[in-house]
Amino acid sequence: MSGSTTGARVVAIPRARGVNWARIGQTLLVYVLAFVSALLVSALFIAFSDLEVYRAFGEGIGRGLAQVGTTIANAYLALLRGGFGSAYNLSESLTASVPYIFAGLAVALGFRCGLFNIGVEGQLFMGAIASAYLGYAVKGLPAYVHVPLALLGGALAGALWAALPGLLKAWRGAHEVITTIMMNYIAFRLTDYLLTGPMKRPGYAPVSPIIEDTAKLYRFRPELRFHIGFFIALGVAVLVWWFLWKTTLGFEIRTVGANPDAARYAGISVTRNFVLAMGMSGALAGLAGANEVLGVNYFMAQAFSSGYGFDSIALALLGKSHPLGVVLSSFLWGFLRSGAKGMESRANVPIDIIFVIQALVIMFVAAPELVRVIYRIRAVREAEEAIFTRGWGS
Repeated sequence: MSGSTTGARVVAIPRARGVNWARIGQTLLVYVLAFVSALLVSALFIAFSDLEVYRAFGEGIGRGLAQVGTTIANAYLALLRGGFGSAYNLSESLTASVPYIFAGLAVALGFRCGLFNIGVEGQLFMGAIASAYLGYAVKGLPAYVHVPLALLGGALAGALWAALPGLLKAWRGAHEVITTIMMNYIAFRLTDYLLTGPMKRPGYAPVSPIIEDTAKLYRFRPELRFHIGFFIALGVAVLVWWFLWKTTLGFEIRTVGANPDAARYAGISVTRNFVLAMGMSGALAGLAGANEVLGVNYFMAQAFSSGYGFDSIALALLGKSHPLGVVLSSFLWGFLRSGAKGMESRANVPIDIIFVIQALVIMFVAAPELVRVIYRIRAVREAEEAIFTRGWGS
């Protein structure tokens, strides 16, 4: 009440609710329809990027429409074959999803604490350079020691690189988007310096020495690149889920992200959780880089990342910042990335069409109401619940 010396301030703390299976089912349906809609719109780009379509229309509308159907069918069939058509293609899709899982989890964990970690790409680079150094410079260790050492080194490097923006955010209020972008550029230039100087392999190419065999992640078949890092990524996703929803620290992080005022009134240290969340986010990003070095490339090169850190933002958004959603989104991105190569080689469709599909998927998922209107899906209502804490103050 205005003018009173004491008053009640009401703030909300999130509480876990029961599983709403109807809402989950509808969300999955919307996602599937969003993907189908993206494919339908992308089909137009595919059809009219083919010169044969224009030639066919010159012979008549019927001939042109038939060629449009043939072009689209061939393109999407090649996409499926490129992603799942053989053991090799399937393994490439799963291998491509590994860094996406780690990087997507990194962004999602930051989102859960109300932080936008846009510096995952730089943290990924730092994890990769640290694991590469530990992979080739440390010798004489057995694989069961060397591999965990290199992975932990990559995670630690990413964590330290992300913890600095977290500290600046917690203690000085510096916005994490600005500081992490700045840290990205420092990471890029630092790796360039190391790969052209102290860590350069003999020769002209700016690459690091090849890591020791004892530091390489186990591959299940010599002719395939599929490695044990895939199962490590799934295990880490489960661990992140358990941490966020089954531990006190995870609850604190989610509370800070949902309502910092509520967290502060409940006795939760907001500054500590900012630093913790950023550090853990950076560790996950560092693991993404470490897995690429130890499981796929076996050395570090300039610009070795194909934008994993920036794609991870889209994956976290698609997955609603939930580990399961991030994993499923990563599988989709890995399939599209692997299938794009087959689509280009078998159907002569530009690989850039995949970026169009990805952009449309994000657009439709980001606007679920649009999908519901198009397909006439009625939204499932869900009652919101919250625990309220009362504190005395002005």
